Amino acid sequence: MNRRWLALVVAWFAVSTAVAQIASPYAIDIPRWFATTFLDFREDVADAARDGKRLLVYFGQDGCPYCTKLMTVNFSQRPIVEKTQRHFVAIALNIWGDRDVKWIDGRTMTEKALARELGVQFTPTMLILDETGKTIARLDGYYPPHQFDAVLDYAAGRFERSQALGDYLQAHVRDAASPTLHDEPFFIKPPHDLRRADGGRPLAVIFETVDCVGCDELHGEAFRRDAVMKEVRRFDVARFALGTATPLTTPDGRQTTAAQWARELHVAYTPTVVFFDASGGEVFRIGAYLRPFHFAAAFAYVADGGYRREPSFQRYLQGRADDMRARGERVELWN
Repeated sequence: MNRRWLALVVAWFAVSTAVAQIASPYAIDIPRWFATTFLDFREDVADAARDGKRLLVYFGQDGCPYCTKLMTVNFSQRPIVEKTQRHFVAIALNIWGDRDVKWIDGRTMTEKALARELGVQFTPTMLILDETGKTIARLDGYYPPHQFDAVLDYAAGRFERSQALGDYLQAHVRDAASPTLHDEPFFIKPPHDLRRADGGRPLAVIFETVDCVGCDELHGEAFRRDAVMKEVRRFDVARFALGTATPLTTPDGRQTTAAQWARELHVAYTPTVVFFDASGGEVFRIGAYLRPFHFAAAFAYVADGGYRREPSFQRYLQGRADDMRARGERVELWN
């Protein structure tokens, strides 16, 4: 009997230390086929490898509409569920949870401490670990089913050995969307010199592609909302097509192309927004699907310096929503 199955048996009978590993409470039901383990990730990686599988680590929280979307949309589709079960061992963690976990490096900490250690800023966040415990794919936020399915194919097929995740998705994901890029009047015009002047405005760099439903939604919905544009106008905004040879000067003064820079930044999703402060250093990014409330909040988080006062974007969001409600404003997390 391997350690994972032993953990299941012990947890089932609530014996000894397994009592402390009862699943953290979630308002969203985690699929029953997610694994129950002692949360020693070195053992979990080894157990998965013996079965020819890889480890999928999910970070979620209560009240997260994107987590709900993942569970009720992605994990309600039989092909995705069967593929995940066939190639991966899935383990759920709560970003505010107090269960003890032992991470790959042998350190023991709580779920919430691990989330901080790994820089989890969005939920859901998912890590896929290879047979050595190395993270070979990371999804910071919700990926729609067709994109999530392609990520599973990438990790199951061991394609990280030959290409970056972003390159794989660009080649294998085709959305029924606009075949051309959308322009906005506030985009920086070429030549794209992104170096920051002293006392200048922060910079937001958007990476998009053609045939991208999320990109269409960004332009057709988010950029049409006053609440979003109120925050966006506080930035210099540059937009680049992923995979193109568009020349640019990076915020730190290097000459490169959009394709090369995107690879250096490990851009794997479109649209991705990378934020740079007035000194030209990356301080935050959006790398998954966000609705307008969260999109606007991300811009405010950087423009107001919230990332310096509150390193947890989730706590920042909670405080922003509470402040809006206190002013009598309606908070629409999904609309």
